[in-house]
Amino acid sequence: MVVVARRRGDARTGPAWTRADVEELSASLDEPQWLLEDRLSAWEIADAMPMPTLDDEEWRRTDIRGLRWSEAGRFSASDAGLDAVPAVNLEPLVGAGEGGSLVFVDGRLQRSEFATSLAERGVLFQDLGSAAREHGDLLRKHLLTRAVRAGDGKFAALHAALWTHGVLLYVPRNVVAELPFHVVMYNTQPGVGLGHVLVVLEESAQATLQVEYASAETDKQATWIGATELLLEANANLTYVSLQDWNRNTWEFSHQRARVGRDANLDWVLGVTGSHLTKAFLELDIDGQGANGRMSGFFFADGRQMLDLDTQQNHNAPLTNSNLLFKGAARDHARTLWQGMIKSLPGMQRIDGYQVCRNMLLGDEARMDAIPGLEIEADDVKCSHAATFGTLEEEPIFYLMSRGISRPEAELMVIRGFFDELLERVPFERVRERLQARVESKIVGSNGKNH
Repeated sequence: MVVVARRRGDARTGPAWTRADVEELSASLDEPQWLLEDRLSAWEIADAMPMPTLDDEEWRRTDIRGLRWSEAGRFSASDAGLDAVPAVNLEPLVGAGEGGSLVFVDGRLQRSEFATSLAERGVLFQDLGSAAREHGDLLRKHLLTRAVRAGDGKFAALHAALWTHGVLLYVPRNVVAELPFHVVMYNTQPGVGLGHVLVVLEESAQATLQVEYASAETDKQATWIGATELLLEANANLTYVSLQDWNRNTWEFSHQRARVGRDANLDWVLGVTGSHLTKAFLELDIDGQGANGRMSGFFFADGRQMLDLDTQQNHNAPLTNSNLLFKGAARDHARTLWQGMIKSLPGMQRIDGYQVCRNMLLGDEARMDAIPGLEIEADDVKCSHAATFGTLEEEPIFYLMSRGISRPEAELMVIRGFFDELLERVPFERVRERLQARVESKIVGSNGKNH
């Protein structure tokens, strides 16, 4: 599938896409009429919205004027195959195998594996295009209707109109998928990627999913305009791990939202180490009484990276719990920003909401900002928030050095300990080891993506 941009764009006007591009994309994917209509409705919203600027409250600390849409807005043809993906990204999550594996390279599905035992129990794990043709009623009910919506912002609307590929994981009522699912989205080309993740767990269903985003080095700019939707019905249980390690010429704009039903439980782990700039909206909606949601995020910026993570915990029912812990580090000339909000609707009594962001500055030129917030419209609640900042403390480093450990190794051990609490929440040992190595490469500056 190739869509050619018809006019030049810049960071203020946005990509040079048209309604005709939407129609051409839908036709090339052989989509049903209802999906084309949904895309065109989203396009009308996107076309009417201006690009965000520093004058917009949600964007006033994040400058995207350096984005060249003439490069980053192109849909690029690619003949790259599975062999372009690093071997570590293709490793099984557990030794006993996986429930399923989907690998996309430049938006094209290159590997699809799915356990027959799960398929026989009604589980669906497939690329989104096939799901639209084969399970239209299911997709029409859930895709971009309950979580992420076109009206959520300019990039949400562009995604809804022009998403090119994605994943559906559907687990029917009372089915427990014991083996984890694994998705890799890997890009080799500059230009734009628009990938989507949709997870639907019906009542008392259970699953674990890990999604990895990464890209090869390029000398031109790229964008990722993505969306993630996690939908949990009553008593469902989902562990969701998202790991992002784009190259340093990629700009990510994503909307990610979960909806958690009555007595359901979501354990959401997020890792962000790549990209030139990331602007991610991460929203957790606790919709049913007795529901629980935990968000665990780690981020590490170096070189001239800018990582902007905007989180929201919405308590839409009484007797609900949300717990957010983010930890980040920055060095060189990098900048990070976390903005968090806990919100309860009127009458949502006896909720327990917690959020904290801990930040470690590893250089005098780096900058880290954290802005926690509460918007509480009920009077019988337990809600708290905090943000902390620090540098490497000399006391533990001196202690380690007094035991014969060199200073660089002592510093590495202290930083490793800072992140360890969050890395331990990743349920796969080999993945944890890989993430620890990634963090360490940033600490010692051996990462070839530093600038």
